[in-house]
Amino acid sequence: MQTVLSLIKNTAYFTRSMMITLPRVNKYVCFLVLLLFVVPFTGNASADVQGDIPQAVVDALKTGNTAALANFFSSSIELAILEQEDIYSRQQAELIIKDFFAKHVPMGFVILHKGGKEGSQYAIGNLSTSSGNFRVTLLIKMTDNKPYIHQLRFEEGNAE
Repeated sequence: MQTVLSLIKNTAYFTRSMMITLPRVNKYVCFLVLLLFVVPFTGNASADVQGDIPQAVVDALKTGNTAALANFFSSSIELAILEQEDIYSRQQAELIIKDFFAKHVPMGFVILHKGGKEGSQYAIGNLSTSSGNFRVTLLIKMTDNKPYIHQLRFEEGNAE
């Protein structure tokens, strides 16, 4: 009988002490949930803004504006257009792309994939032209807080 009374007494004590600590636990749980779900989203948003492909580059590819695109070229750029691949100066690359855009008039450009890490970004997209679609790959590196295209590739077909 004494064991039963002891169990009832301990259960009552346990229930009373839980009632006091439950609101404290709820505060901690709410705080942890907030940390786990809100903080990762805000962190990723700022990283995307800092290291994104410049909109001016996307617009230049959409419209075939070689002068605007060349403003983002590094002093030497690895350029691959179809089967022709080499490293060119900024001025040479601009002339080669101008010739490419004369033969294949751009009608639109859409980025399908992008990524990278601090200091460099890449993008893969589809360029729609008057003579077909091309897969475009860009590699952009930051130098003196300015984005420069170090590699630009145009390949036949669509990016997936």
